Amino acid sequence: MAYGAEPAAERPTAPSRRGFLRMTAGVGCSLAASPLVTPITLLAAPWEARLVVVILRGAMDGLDALRPLGDPDLAGLRPTLLAGPSEALDGFWALHPGLAPLRPMWAAGELAFVPAVSTPYRDKRSHFDGQAILEAGTGADVAPGAVRGGWLNRLLGALPGATAETAYAIGQDGLLVLAGAAEVRRWSPEARLELSAQARLLLAHLFHDDPLFRAAGDQAMEIAGRLAEVAADDADAPAMAPAVAAPAAGPAGQIAAFAADRLREETRIAAFSLGGWDTHRDQARALPRALGALAEAILTLKAGLGPHWGRTAVLAMTEFGRTARENGSRGTDHGTGGTMLAAGGAVRGGRVHGAWPGLSEGALYAGRDVMPMADVRAWAGWAMRDLFGLDRGLIERTVFPGLDLGPERRLVL
Repeated sequence: MAYGAEPAAERPTAPSRRGFLRMTAGVGCSLAASPLVTPITLLAAPWEARLVVVILRGAMDGLDALRPLGDPDLAGLRPTLLAGPSEALDGFWALHPGLAPLRPMWAAGELAFVPAVSTPYRDKRSHFDGQAILEAGTGADVAPGAVRGGWLNRLLGALPGATAETAYAIGQDGLLVLAGAAEVRRWSPEARLELSAQARLLLAHLFHDDPLFRAAGDQAMEIAGRLAEVAADDADAPAMAPAVAAPAAGPAGQIAAFAADRLREETRIAAFSLGGWDTHRDQARALPRALGALAEAILTLKAGLGPHWGRTAVLAMTEFGRTARENGSRGTDHGTGGTMLAAGGAVRGGRVHGAWPGLSEGALYAGRDVMPMADVRAWAGWAMRDLFGLDRGLIERTVFPGLDLGPERRLVL
């Protein structure tokens, strides 16, 4: 069964002193104390469109996040996982209640979904391999090492006017999607380097006779001083407007708040990852937490970006989907076809894009998974083409080597 088939300003202001210190401190920590840092990636450029890529690590169950309640075979495959209310979107699709905070975005045309998508990865269902292929942006037939780095980094190399400040990698995990030859900024919300006077003296003594470590130690202590200066500035300026619109309650909100802060200035591309999606057991308990974190991140981005939200597209992707049938532990196992979430004022929202294969026995991939109807890279590729005006051939040759973008997708306005 087919569903929703697709038909074929101002320059950014200079960074504030406080923002500059935060940025340089994060970069310095990555050099002087790399074990303390996990990256968030942001990218700056002289255009106004913004792209945020969120990697959902652990394989989000798209059938639960976006429920095809109009499919007659769904209830038989999931006798317990569909208990409780859903947020109806139209006569066929509904949201998991964990995404209910995003329902107003759907009504405003700022939220969309693309079900039954996947990378070219098939059958082995390894998180590590699936995430590597998703972030590298290559096909399964590409020889290891033939294409280096991640697809967002290759995008940076293809964008005229891009600088190191154009992109930021943010969060606890290393992000292959932004790794590569193009320079990007990295930041971790957990990076801290607070040194007491006694600690400074001890480090100076330990490093005194080693020129290499002495230089690194001096740099680390300089960064610590900058961090202390930032903290003092914040404490002395209670009447100033906060860097982001509202305090974020959880880690996902904190990461998104930092991304929004940078995206309001020079940065144009941000990437971070959210975990907690591997729901083999008790999915009804685990999935709401992960969906709540995703909703918090998106709402924080919208609040923090303000008027720039209208020029922003957020793409949330996962390495693969989960089985159509629930398992004996009231969870789901590793599958194939998954779901992409797209949000932002630049998104053609209020609709479910693409084609739906159905959930009948004959329609399932290998008799167990949602059948992939499209390559998730093609949807991301068309979004980048429409956001940044890239040539189609460049996307197919450089950003996603060997990919055929296929017909126009129109995910972005």
